[in-house]
Amino acid sequence: MNIIKYKYIFIGFSTILTIAAVVGIVFFGFKQGIDFAGGTLWQLRFSSESATLDGLNGFLATQSLEDVLVRQGATPKEFSIRTKEIGEERHQELLRQLNSQFGEMEELSFASIGPAIGYELRNRALLAFFLVLLGISLYIAFAFRKVSYPVSSWKYGFITLVTLFHDALIPAGAFAILGQLRGAEVDTNFIVAILVVMGFSVHDTIVVFDRIRENLLLSKHKENFSEIVNASVNQTFARSVNTSLTLVLVLVALYLFGAHNLSYFTLLILVGTITGTYSSIFVASPLLTFFKPKY
Repeated sequence: MNIIKYKYIFIGFSTILTIAAVVGIVFFGFKQGIDFAGGTLWQLRFSSESATLDGLNGFLATQSLEDVLVRQGATPKEFSIRTKEIGEERHQELLRQLNSQFGEMEELSFASIGPAIGYELRNRALLAFFLVLLGISLYIAFAFRKVSYPVSSWKYGFITLVTLFHDALIPAGAFAILGQLRGAEVDTNFIVAILVVMGFSVHDTIVVFDRIRENLLLSKHKENFSEIVNASVNQTFARSVNTSLTLVLVLVALYLFGAHNLSYFTLLILVGTITGTYSSIFVASPLLTFFKPKY
């Protein structure tokens, strides 16, 4: 399969997806979860059929709570309540009133974070993201230091940085659209998912780049660089696809049958795994050929 021959099509397709992701992020933005914005997230499961979305909204409207948002959970008896930060005393008081109003219930989770802590978590998450990008790029530039012909080692690191941005932006753009359509919120799980995607993507990219390095050393500069890149991609193609497919199958199963509160986390990794596999094969390696000197 001559991937390099059609590199403009493959890279063009990735460019369109990346632009669409950026447009989605710019226009829709991200809905911040309590991890970053601060507030309280409360998940409850009721035993009685008397607990309904309208009933809970009506009850909470009488409690002088700010910015209340009630959503249906995984089952008709499960609900999540989002509001401004409340203390433990107020929490216990609301529990007693809910129990009295709607009957027996089970508290699945309760998390309350102040805005200052949320701000600090957000800044640390962004710092971690950029440090990972920098660290991976520097490592690849160092690992490929012995391969300087016909593409310098730092260019391998730069291309890896570009593909990592590509692999992070597309799932992030999809998440921004989900936030607009389904109310998906960005929290620490979002950052973890993006870092997982980047780790998987760079692993796949390094496998292809390492084969290119081996073939360059074996060819002793006697073969055309584009042909070496194409041969290397084809030699690792089956491995990349098979490895990704096993992970995709697991993620699909987790998304369909796993915990409801991890569905967006799983979906984000699923989208990132697919885009990461695509970029390793059809973007990262073809981009190397653009850096080949014209002589």
